[in-house]
Amino acid sequence: MQKSRMVLSALAWAAAIWIAYEFLWYEQYKLTGNPGSVEGVFQPLATWFGVPAHEKPIRLGVASLEILAAALVLIPATQVLGAALALAIMSGAIFFHTIGPIGIDPYGDGGRLFKEACFTWAMAAFVLYVRRSDAEALVRRGLARFVRPAAA
Repeated sequence: MQKSRMVLSALAWAAAIWIAYEFLWYEQYKLTGNPGSVEGVFQPLATWFGVPAHEKPIRLGVASLEILAAALVLIPATQVLGAALALAIMSGAIFFHTIGPIGIDPYGDGGRLFKEACFTWAMAAFVLYVRRSDAEALVRRGLARFVRPAAA
């Protein structure tokens, strides 16, 4: 039993490293305003949202959240938060690729960006699964702030 726990923990760390790598790799495109990032993803989204002049804040906001998730997922005490944030970011990416103006294959490369988003989503879900007791404790602590004990 203990050995399988160690294996799962090691795999969760490998998944966390993938998440951080994936996010940080693409920051070079988002932060520099690479035309593929601007014209291929964020300008179509901004136009679709009805705020075509706000592509840059959307792009930089996503980049900031990805950097935060990459850092959090690599710190043991915040790994669950990082994985949850990564799951949320990738859920948004998958959603906008499938129903938004970007499409599954915006660059004509067989949908590589979409496939990477799906894989990164799966890695974040895996980290949350392996660390589910930590995630449950975090949720309980968060909910305790809003739930008052019943009067005796």
